[in-house]
Amino acid sequence: MAAKMAVVTGASSGIGAASARALAAEGWHVVVGARRMDRLEALAEEIGGTALPLDVTDAASVATFCDAIPACDLLLNNAGGALGTASIAESDDDEWQRMWEMNVMGTLRVTRALLPKLIESGDGQVITIGSIAAREPYRGGGGYNASKHAVAALTRVLRIELLGQPVRVSEIDPGMVETEFSVVRFGGDEAKAAKVYEGCTPMQAQDIAEAVAWVASRPSHVNIDQILMLARDQTSAQVVHRE
Repeated sequence: MAAKMAVVTGASSGIGAASARALAAEGWHVVVGARRMDRLEALAEEIGGTALPLDVTDAASVATFCDAIPACDLLLNNAGGALGTASIAESDDDEWQRMWEMNVMGTLRVTRALLPKLIESGDGQVITIGSIAAREPYRGGGGYNASKHAVAALTRVLRIELLGQPVRVSEIDPGMVETEFSVVRFGGDEAKAAKVYEGCTPMQAQDIAEAVAWVASRPSHVNIDQILMLARDQTSAQVVHRE
């Protein structure tokens, strides 16, 4: 029997790469998409998958990527990110627009393009990596909060609209995960990013990947609508216990 086909966006590092490994270990053939092809090709070789270039902010790139995928049983929407921590009063239009493109439009474009193949599979799944920022607004998170709230709404509407179709829809909302997320958010400032995790034990990408693999392995009549995952040291977006 041919392996089922999983598609993972934003797969060149962090949660995306870890999830690709976890799914491959469960027997999926994984198509990994991202912009950094050197990392992506190394990952694909490691897991026996397929690497395809993908920029979710570019409609043409998404179309080319999705057209190259012959079938799809599982889509993991992972591409996205946060930029800056400016207040609303000092917000930057470009940062907000880039976050909207990465998080909202990217998720929309890939999901919409692969939806016919997911339905055709007869047992499709869409798993979207959201964030605690989709549930809880916080100081300095305006642009990211807004985009992740929109992703959560998109995901819920998709679940409602697909009722009666053979496609499950799930959202996993992580809190603090030690990946490149904060480095990107702080414009490459690794010292500032390290401070986010200082004095506490954050989750790792593998923790979220294990949840992805678990959701993906549920029987077809079971839909895991939402999961909120936090480190033991974190109780809300900006409340963290530190030694």
